[in-house]
Amino acid sequence: MERPIRDVKLAREGLVIGGERVPLYAGSVHYWRLDPRDWRACLTAIKGLGLRLVDTYVPWSVHEVAPGVLELGDTDPRRDVAQFLRLAHELGLYAIVRPGPHINAELTYFGIPERIVWDPACQARSPNQNPVVLPMLPQSFPVPSYASEVFLDETSRFYRSIAKTLVPLLYPDGPIVMLQVDNEGAMYFRDGPYDQDYHPDAIALYRSFLREKYKTLADLAKAYGEDATSEQAPRFGDIQPPTKFDAQSPSGLARHLDWAELHEHLLARAMQRFADSLSEAGLDGIPRSHNFPPGQEATPLNAARVRGAIDLVGYDYYAKAGPTTRSMMSRRTSELAVRSEALDVPAFACEMGAGFPPFFPPMDERDSMFTTLVGLAYGLRGFNLYMAVERDRWIGAPIDPHGRERPFALFWRRLIGALDEVDFPSLRRRVPVRIVIPRNERRLARVMHAFGPVSGAFFSVAGAGARESALEDDLGLGYPPAVEADTFVRMMESALEARGVPFGHVGGEDRDVSLDGASWIVCVTSGGLSPTLFGRLAEVAATGALVTVGPRAPELGGARRPLLAPLDLSILGPRAGVDVFCPADPASVDRAVSAAISALGLPTFAVDPDSVYATIHEDESGKAKLLFLINPERDETIARITVGAGYHAARDLLKAQRFVIKDGALEAPVRGKSVRMLALE
Repeated sequence: MERPIRDVKLAREGLVIGGERVPLYAGSVHYWRLDPRDWRACLTAIKGLGLRLVDTYVPWSVHEVAPGVLELGDTDPRRDVAQFLRLAHELGLYAIVRPGPHINAELTYFGIPERIVWDPACQARSPNQNPVVLPMLPQSFPVPSYASEVFLDETSRFYRSIAKTLVPLLYPDGPIVMLQVDNEGAMYFRDGPYDQDYHPDAIALYRSFLREKYKTLADLAKAYGEDATSEQAPRFGDIQPPTKFDAQSPSGLARHLDWAELHEHLLARAMQRFADSLSEAGLDGIPRSHNFPPGQEATPLNAARVRGAIDLVGYDYYAKAGPTTRSMMSRRTSELAVRSEALDVPAFACEMGAGFPPFFPPMDERDSMFTTLVGLAYGLRGFNLYMAVERDRWIGAPIDPHGRERPFALFWRRLIGALDEVDFPSLRRRVPVRIVIPRNERRLARVMHAFGPVSGAFFSVAGAGARESALEDDLGLGYPPAVEADTFVRMMESALEARGVPFGHVGGEDRDVSLDGASWIVCVTSGGLSPTLFGRLAEVAATGALVTVGPRAPELGGARRPLLAPLDLSILGPRAGVDVFCPADPASVDRAVSAAISALGLPTFAVDPDSVYATIHEDESGKAKLLFLINPERDETIARITVGAGYHAARDLLKAQRFVIKDGALEAPVRGKSVRMLALE
């Protein structure tokens, strides 16, 4: 049967629905947690904030009353998801629907039916073949294996069942314009490299992955530094994955980095299986999304690898206001924004925290306001307010469970009104400098993580990285590779920010989409670099971009295997006085940044005092339209910045304040732990 044309697609500014551009401003409402008599009031309230979409999960565990049997409102009106969505449609709201299988949502078992959670065939396994347990309130539970064929088949059966209700509600017949595939797919936060997954189906996948990667046993043995003729040489059919980090030299890293890569492959394969199952059930023709959790760069989630299954990768944001949050959000949001712009999709916060679950550290309204505005400052173009409406196991949403606004709602109404006034989704933040962190550097930090089950993602969320969390073993190199790479990144960030140079991060496997338009590329290497990535850097250098690598010259491949031929750095430069190599010392990094600014005329938006940060957003003609001033410190300060000629005033879009720009210079007070959003006139 021919599939209907849905006429919904993604664009950099949001969604294009039936030819109309719709910004991605959404609010989460959990229908099954509310009295159905309050649904209309709650949906009307989120529309009153200026939100265009309602976002909701469809929890498997809530609807399943027997294996494969769903209750969808026949006996309990709270479960009538169809009626909830029809009501949203009636009110003129579009919908993002998130049918899992994992939804978290602070539900016990994260929305997976209890029978699945306790089925040994579905459980992820530790190296000793024990179930992998997530210590979670209100109840710890075994996490499912994303390699388990039983779990994948059970998920497919759930999709087929729920599709009978959801397919008739796809646009244009109903409000559903986007589907989220799964949720925060970081191996249920048990993402340490040797925590899991040693499920038999994962081991089989590992072996087939190695066979596909190396093709021959001789090449596998060579990569692992072993004699292919030895009886101890690895064989595809019986090779065992590493269960702890035991490399003593660079040659011992390959098998560990392959295991880390297998985790990425496993998750990407699961996402593809989920996406295919949704399509087979008739839930297709509209964009598919997935949300990466905070600290995603330290997990096996790899945006480049899920691209075939997922149309829109977005991030989740929950953080306390302060310098650590500002730094962390600059890093991860700029990476998201650069990738999204290259793919012509919106940089989207799938969950922008408004409030918090009761087992989180308390976060007040100022934390949410700060986090949201910092995200917009560094490149977000849309967000889903999570939660827009209060429910159980949540504190601090702007709308109560009966649809009544709380004082916090005023901020969101003003913010969305301001974004509409300046047509914010059409603006762009230009980032001529890109810091490329190859995927193998992230894998290296992951396998050399020193704190066991306290994963690298935990440190990342806390604003720390490999410098604080990786083993300092030098593997015979004379320096700790993961630590030195992270230290170099921070030196480069600090030098660029001190001069106010806009920059963005690039994940290594996004090399094909995230380097276009860059003037200066800084590629991080702790001694190894993939020839494929090197070739891409050479291509970009040939178009005129300057390229610098550091802090170590790459003498090995990305997985620390010997290269067939040395990488000739002279292909990359030096040019225009910018060296092609930069070591990890502050003086060298400062010289490199100064040389790049001079050679390329890089824009600089330095603020006095340097504890305040600025970002500029331009229209299509390149004219600066919007200025964000970020003060992450505790105390109020007077910020001074040169915005250039042609502007006479700056108007705060969230407050009734206007500041005169004299001789191209702006001076404005910025409260502690706050952000000003200023329209330039």
